[in-house]
Amino acid sequence: MKKLLFVSLMAMLLLSCEGNSRQEAGAQAKPQEREEKMAPEKPVAVNENAPHDKNSEFIAISKKDLRLTVYARSGNDTVALATYPVCMGKNKGQKEGKGDMRTPESPEGKPFSITRIQDASTWTHDFGDGRGSILAYGNWFLRLDTPGHSGIGIHGSTNNENTVPGRASEGCIRLLDKDIIQLKEKYARVGMPVIIKAENQGPLPFEQK
Repeated sequence: MKKLLFVSLMAMLLLSCEGNSRQEAGAQAKPQEREEKMAPEKPVAVNENAPHDKNSEFIAISKKDLRLTVYARSGNDTVALATYPVCMGKNKGQKEGKGDMRTPESPEGKPFSITRIQDASTWTHDFGDGRGSILAYGNWFLRLDTPGHSGIGIHGSTNNENTVPGRASEGCIRLLDKDIIQLKEKYARVGMPVIIKAENQGPLPFEQK
């Protein structure tokens, strides 16, 4: 009788522990679930023919939505001229140092800027994934001035187009090859401001329409 009572008590204890473990696992999963289900910003309404001053064009990149959008001032308004999907740094958050696989975020009110527009059609890179040194940058590399960090730019994704949109780069911003060509030919210029928003940053004033 005592043996039967002991077995029953042990069974009840095991069931209680299993239930608690499931609850704890569920509680730990909730923050990630909330992050994955975070609502994206509303779609960008593009008007590439809006009258505007060419020198007023600038770029805003959303880490949250994995989008690069070209904006310009048109009268008293700010309009979107074009938008493209992008691949950002593999790891989230503000870049802290070389090799951390993060894309730098521009300080509030202090956008980065394009310093050079370089022909990257023959540039190769070894990603350490067994493919060796391969073409990796598309036709153009728009080098950015990112104080504290070097080698960051906007470029194509030759041999890595399946990563766009996504998070797989070493810190740069990848576009589809066709999109980096259009961005360079229609919009990019040396000195062009480039805003890179953090993952948890909401719409900027000119995006709230």
